[in-house]
Amino acid sequence: MNKHFLGDTTVLLGRSLRHISRSPDTIITTAIMPIAFMLLFVYVFGGAIETGTGSYVNYLLPGILLITIASGISYTAFRLFLDMQGGIFERFQSMPIARSSVLWAHVLTSLVANLISLVVVVLVALLMGFRTGAGVLGWLAVAGILVLFTLALTWIAVIPGLTAKSVDGASAFSYPLIFLPFISSAFVPTESMPGPVRAFAEHQPVTSIVNAIRDLFTQQPVGTDIWTALAWCVGILVVAYIFANMSYRRRIS
Repeated sequence: MNKHFLGDTTVLLGRSLRHISRSPDTIITTAIMPIAFMLLFVYVFGGAIETGTGSYVNYLLPGILLITIASGISYTAFRLFLDMQGGIFERFQSMPIARSSVLWAHVLTSLVANLISLVVVVLVALLMGFRTGAGVLGWLAVAGILVLFTLALTWIAVIPGLTAKSVDGASAFSYPLIFLPFISSAFVPTESMPGPVRAFAEHQPVTSIVNAIRDLFTQQPVGTDIWTALAWCVGILVVAYIFANMSYRRRIS
């Protein structure tokens, strides 16, 4: 690793964060859709959905948090694509900086922006009646899972950001990720789903992640869900990181 990696990444991270600070609508837009889903499901559909729990917003929030992340990472691919098309990467290559710092700056920017969006969504959920008995350790565990999930999806976003042929192509990949929670335990228990749908829902990553976060919020024993969730997050992160760096090397070679 280049000895200047940390310093170079910090400088480029500051550059990306300044771009976001000048365009706060990015974070606002990221949070609007999950909040709209939360309002719709709690106040329109919530009374008709049987989850076996007291408050539907308590049941719903973990899935909404994952949707927030999935909608936010599309901006990572978008910003990366614009940098590639604008010739910024070629300019950076002519400078004595660590090449990997360019990607890491975008990834860390995504992490910061998504964490801000998550805080906004949680504050709205509190206004809607969300309550949890989770202590500091429980909240730290939830934050750790969300950070891992954000990093995993962000490295996935890097790939289309580097390889897409158009702006629409760079950001459109996130749409399936946004709707994946709908075929999981995020909105209704999987027991209410027909056989094939239930089988898919119970064996995809979102369900284990949602269940682990929900158990942490309600102070229930997490069982194997938390280990399954961590395995999914780490596995996706490692694979996405490898393919993103392969795409980056091909692009700058």
